[in-house]
Amino acid sequence: MKNRKILYLTQAGVIAALYFALTWASRFLGIADGAVQFRLSEMLTVLPFFTPAAVPGLAVGCFFSNIGSELGFADVIIGSAASLLAAFATRRMRKMTVKGLPLIPLLPPVLFNAVIVGLELNFFFPPPDKTSFLISFLMFAASVGAGQLVVCYGLGLPFFAAVKKIKVFK
Repeated sequence: MKNRKILYLTQAGVIAALYFALTWASRFLGIADGAVQFRLSEMLTVLPFFTPAAVPGLAVGCFFSNIGSELGFADVIIGSAASLLAAFATRRMRKMTVKGLPLIPLLPPVLFNAVIVGLELNFFFPPPDKTSFLISFLMFAASVGAGQLVVCYGLGLPFFAAVKKIKVFK
């Protein structure tokens, strides 16, 4: 029993550290923040498919990664909450595969980030008048969602195949 807890904490810690490192690499490249985000770390959102330790690991990694966000402490809380909800939903949906691929479980990171981060960006960069609030939100949500879609599916699916092939979590 004790070994299982140690394994769980170790996996969560390694996932958090990887998320942090990949986010900061993305930030260094100038692609991690803003309306269109291509955080390389988001390919790790497939990991709840393999282990429950990925749920807190991704949230903690996002928490520490967002400390450097231009949006400040609000992004630490809001972005981490979006990551936690997405990871939890991905874990719950892990059996909903299409020909063995996690096509459906990868939707929560795209959708939660599109909506939650889209709202956050709309708050920090409000439209000039209140009548265009919905249009502004939809634009932010679409751009954040598009970036998530590219990374989660474009990098996440090959990462999923590699993790599955080398049996990291067996």
